[in-house]
Amino acid sequence: MKEPRASILLVEDDPAISRGLLDVFVFNGFEAKGVEDGQQGLDEALSGQYDLVILDVMLPSMDGFSICRKLREVKPSQAIIMLTAKGSENDIVTGFSAGADDYVSKPFSLKELMVRVEAVLRRSGKNLGTAKVSIGGIIFDEAQLKAAYDDKTEELTRREMDIVLYLHRQEGRIVPKRELLLEVWHYNDPDVETRTVDIHVLKLRKKITELAGEDKPLIVTVRGEGYKLEVPMVI
Repeated sequence: MKEPRASILLVEDDPAISRGLLDVFVFNGFEAKGVEDGQQGLDEALSGQYDLVILDVMLPSMDGFSICRKLREVKPSQAIIMLTAKGSENDIVTGFSAGADDYVSKPFSLKELMVRVEAVLRRSGKNLGTAKVSIGGIIFDEAQLKAAYDDKTEELTRREMDIVLYLHRQEGRIVPKRELLLEVWHYNDPDVETRTVDIHVLKLRKKITELAGEDKPLIVTVRGEGYKLEVPMVI
C-alpha cells in the first residue's frame, strides 16, 4: 500500500465540514484525522506526530487561537493553518500573531484549500513526492496533468486525472458512478441523474487508447455497475 503524502490533524466542530474535508484529504493521498473539541484537539496535536494541523477558530472548550499559541510554544516548527468563518483583518492578524502559517476564511473552494495545504507543507520541508503513477507502462503525472507512454504524451484535464487516480487507488474494484460523483466531483447529491461521468470517461478512454493503443490500461465499463481500471496481464 502506498505511503501517505503527509499526515493532517483537522480540529473542526462542524461534523459535515469535518467529514467532507477528511474525505478530500484522504482522496488526495493524505492521512487525516478529525477532532471536534478544542482541548482534545490540542492534546492530540501535542501527543501525535502530524505534518500539518488545521484549526477552526470557534471550538468547544478552547478556541483555535489559544490552541495555536500553546502548540507553537511546545512545537515551534509545527505547520498550522487557521480555518474559520471569521475573515476580518483583525482576526487574520490575530491568527498570524498566534503563530499560524496560513489563514483560510470560509467559505472557500476545495482547490484553494488544497493549494494552501500543499504550499504550507512544502515550506515546512515536507517532501510531497513527484505525484506520478505508473499504470501498465503509462506514466500519469498529476502535477503536469499529462500521461506519457514511450515518447508520446497526452494532456489530461484535472477531472480526467482525478478519475484515473481514484480508480487506481481502488485496486481494480468496480467503482459505481455515484461514488465517482461523490469523491471526484464532490456532488452534494450523488444520486442526481447526469451523464457527466460517462462523458468524461469516454474522453479519457479515447486519450489513453490514442496514446498507448487498445492493449494498454483502459477504463472498463461494467454495465449496470460502474467503472474500473483494468491492466492487461503480460504473457
